[in-house]
Amino acid sequence: MRKVGIIGVGKYLPARVLTNADLAKMVDTSDEWITTRTGIKERRLVAKNEATSDLAIKAAKAALEDAKLKPKDLDLIIVATITPDMQFPAVACILQNALSAKDAVCFDISAACAGFVYAVTIAQNFIATGAYNNALVVGAEVLSSITDWQDRNTCVLFGDGAGAAVLAPVNSGGILSSYLGNDGSKMDLLMLPGGGSRQPASHQTIDKRLHYIKMQGNELFKIAVMSMSEAAQRALKQAGLKCSDVDLVIPHQANVRILIAVAKKLGLPKDKIYLNIEKYGNMSSASTATALCEAVKEGRVKKGDIVLLDAFGAGLVWGACVIEW
Repeated sequence: MRKVGIIGVGKYLPARVLTNADLAKMVDTSDEWITTRTGIKERRLVAKNEATSDLAIKAAKAALEDAKLKPKDLDLIIVATITPDMQFPAVACILQNALSAKDAVCFDISAACAGFVYAVTIAQNFIATGAYNNALVVGAEVLSSITDWQDRNTCVLFGDGAGAAVLAPVNSGGILSSYLGNDGSKMDLLMLPGGGSRQPASHQTIDKRLHYIKMQGNELFKIAVMSMSEAAQRALKQAGLKCSDVDLVIPHQANVRILIAVAKKLGLPKDKIYLNIEKYGNMSSASTATALCEAVKEGRVKKGDIVLLDAFGAGLVWGACVIEW
């Protein structure tokens, strides 16, 4: 089994900024209400002509440039998204064509907010076994397209964006371990009911606003803290490490209160938790990917550091990945 590491990262955030003050003009809310409950100050939204693949393409190009890898040399492309351009073809196929990466096998995965961690784990296994020599992994979302802008409890949370990473064999370090978990019995806590084969699009589903995110936030809070903490501990145990060995945790940016609670449960100081939720809100699969890119570019991640990716989302799904940078 070959050692596999991340050799390049990239991101793309749409230009349009929606602040808490802007939201206060749309629904009954305020900057103080949103900030104290979520830690979010603003989020990015796509322009009218932007779709998920547009964000993915720009983040992918940045990651490939950082990795000094040409698209024609790509073996594998995985896009994690719950907001594809359309039901099919996959965003990964659109991305492959846009990059002219004609030799790359490509597919999408749907693992909600844990999508990037799942995709990195899948890619790592393909490369470790020798099936492929490299992979481009992208987390890209346009959550504004499935957000109910009349629901103040959910519309304050979400934003759009994309992050990407290039994986390849490395001589030392790299991805040390990963742990993935699921609990489908609690799927009703966070879901998009309309538009699938269960409830195909109709006048009735539109009238009932079933094509927007439905979330039971209070019930999810404790589960998220417990699941992210457990995933981190299990992944670290597999790697033969302890929480005290971690230099930086890069979590899914769901809610600042959740992330602080996870840090406390792991016995880690807040300064070891990377946070950018204030600027972008929750971008589902793009959150961890974008946070990883920013942490690297800001110098928060250095060679030899132990980095922990940790995420939780709809499904319910969760996962953690330990990397020696």
